[in-house]
Amino acid sequence: MKRLINYFLQGLLFTVPIVVTFYVLINAIGWIDNLLPFKIPVKISENTVFQVPGLGLLVIFLLVTFAGFLGTHYIRNPFFAYAERLVERAPLTKIIYTSVKDLISAFVGEKKRFKQPVLVRLEKESDIHRIGFITKDDLSELGIEKEKIAVYLPFSYGFNGELVILPRENVRLLDASGTDMMKFVISGGVTEIH
Repeated sequence: MKRLINYFLQGLLFTVPIVVTFYVLINAIGWIDNLLPFKIPVKISENTVFQVPGLGLLVIFLLVTFAGFLGTHYIRNPFFAYAERLVERAPLTKIIYTSVKDLISAFVGEKKRFKQPVLVRLEKESDIHRIGFITKDDLSELGIEKEKIAVYLPFSYGFNGELVILPRENVRLLDASGTDMMKFVISGGVTEIH
């Protein structure tokens, strides 16, 4: 009986991650497909019409890639600069637009922000540490003394976190890649570090 339970647990270890991954991907593709205002049915026979799954994802990928091409080659174009200034002038739109733009550029832009992982001690007398990422080394523009830096502390099993300002002496640089450390934190410390 013990061996049977052991096989069952090993089966869970192999199948659950695969099933959950496919489930999330299929639902994400379906959700993205529903974002498009049109559907392109494929007629197989007189009575059978088939919806091509992933077509919305392909169209959105092509549109985003085309926008990236335009932005790369024509970013200095007055039209794009004017449109961005208009968006940044609207009170609520400005907050949303600049926050999302900064977050996206932190991961995929030229100035990646989550590349320097650190070990953080939040309280001086504590032996408890957290893994974080330096996001800003100089906070003088905010009126904060030079001994303090901004560190982003991601939460496990989620893509959210918190920003803390703390003394440099409480932060120690880690000899690891930002990608590996982000996976390590998000997985709750169970991901292998290479």
